[in-house]
Amino acid sequence: MSSQETSDAPGRSLLQRFLDNLERLGNKLPDPAILFVVALLLTWGASLVLSPIHFTEIDPRTVKRDAAGQLLESAPIVIKNLLSGENLAAFLSRIIKTFTEFPPLGIVLVAMLGVGIAEQTGFIQAGIKFLLRITPKSLLTPMLILVAIISHSAGDTGYVLVIPLGGIVFASAGRHPIAGIACAFAGVAGGLSASFLPSSLDPLLQGFTQSAAQILDPARTVNPLCNWYFMSAACVLIVSIGWFLTDRVIEPRLRSHLPIDAQSQLETDLHHISDREKRGFFAGIGSFIVLALILLAWAWPATSPLRSKDGALAGHGAPLMESIVALIAIFFLVPGVVHGYVAGTVKNHREVIQGIAKSMNTMGYYLVMAFCAAQFTYAFRESNLGALIAIKGANILKNLALPGAVTIVGIILLSTGVNLLIGSASAKWALLGPIFVPMLMQLGYAPEFTQAAYRIGDSSTNIITPLLPYFPLIVVYCQKYAKKTGIGTLISTMLPFSVCFLVAWTILLMIWWGLNLPLGVQATYRI
Repeated sequence: MSSQETSDAPGRSLLQRFLDNLERLGNKLPDPAILFVVALLLTWGASLVLSPIHFTEIDPRTVKRDAAGQLLESAPIVIKNLLSGENLAAFLSRIIKTFTEFPPLGIVLVAMLGVGIAEQTGFIQAGIKFLLRITPKSLLTPMLILVAIISHSAGDTGYVLVIPLGGIVFASAGRHPIAGIACAFAGVAGGLSASFLPSSLDPLLQGFTQSAAQILDPARTVNPLCNWYFMSAACVLIVSIGWFLTDRVIEPRLRSHLPIDAQSQLETDLHHISDREKRGFFAGIGSFIVLALILLAWAWPATSPLRSKDGALAGHGAPLMESIVALIAIFFLVPGVVHGYVAGTVKNHREVIQGIAKSMNTMGYYLVMAFCAAQFTYAFRESNLGALIAIKGANILKNLALPGAVTIVGIILLSTGVNLLIGSASAKWALLGPIFVPMLMQLGYAPEFTQAAYRIGDSSTNIITPLLPYFPLIVVYCQKYAKKTGIGTLISTMLPFSVCFLVAWTILLMIWWGLNLPLGVQATYRI
């Protein structure tokens, strides 16, 4: 059945027809790699047109103040002409460096070294069999979203670990694998800030918030866990909404609309685990435990080289946190190899290397997209176009002088819009924080409250923007099961999550504020 026939089929709801039409239009866009090339060309053109214009908006990144908060230095935002001889030469000279330094690239490839062999030897599949035996099928969706949210504590590794496993888990349970990928993607990216476990994002945002607050009050400090209580409650909200949407909206639509390629279906007998599989799996788990004990013994002493200079294991600059990707690769590689030898799925080291190579072969298409995405991301950042849009939007909101509650919602919506253009949470807040935090402080609202509002907008639209660095990777995951999956397919699948998260999360903040419930540690609403 064609997509047109499907979208016009009788009995389909208005929402389903809208998503079908969105998917059809989205899939008419160029291939994701070409889309980034087009975006790069548009960025070059816009930089050429806007570079002669002198803007009056102050670039917050240029502001310097003394200890008393007095302004020492500032400069207006400047659009850099990327087509000038000097800038074009600089772009060409660092193409390779831009590609190799693209943040998702190393994370994806290094993690795949371990995760890939664990999948090829059958260790992951055996673990899923045991998991599905002890997990009621009705609770599979909330469990997956919760694991996706918890993965935030390990940085971006959820993109390369939890999301593909979501597809495998759903396929193993006889469910639509792309629904599992969408469910995990919603938790990892759409619920980015919603977690009851502190993550590296908390101190990262806190640093910008505190600096912005000290523009008006040099003695003002902000606790890194200032949004912890509210975000813990948001975790429950995201899991609940994601559970409902996945089971009642997303998966039924995918089943009727996106058939799985026959050659991609996971052929696994979930009701039978051979004795060799059992021995292999428990041997793999045993090696995992041994690795964990070695890591614990290494990290436990106060003088451990895995700790930061101030003795923290999870703080900024701690070698342990910077080694997360490598540790994930090791913690999958070793148990995967052990399982393979014991279960008999690999017989020698050559087969181990062949298994790793086979898993890496699937990354060819992603490498092409990552190369194009890296070049665009670099050019867009260097041009200052995203910064200009963010600053102008923030100043417009400031000049409107709306009531406090409306301004809070405005901050959420503006952050949501800017998030479609600038992927980095810290980069956006570096631009918006110095405007929003002092503005709300002058209205009597605390920096912690402003940061909470920003985090809602920063999370909700991650899952529908092709400019998210990991977005092309999610398309690759989906194409493993349905070759015709495109940008439109993924956006139409994720849009219900994005809209519902944004609306419900905003309402939760208004209720939380209305009941005067604490936002987090040492956090207030008013100053």
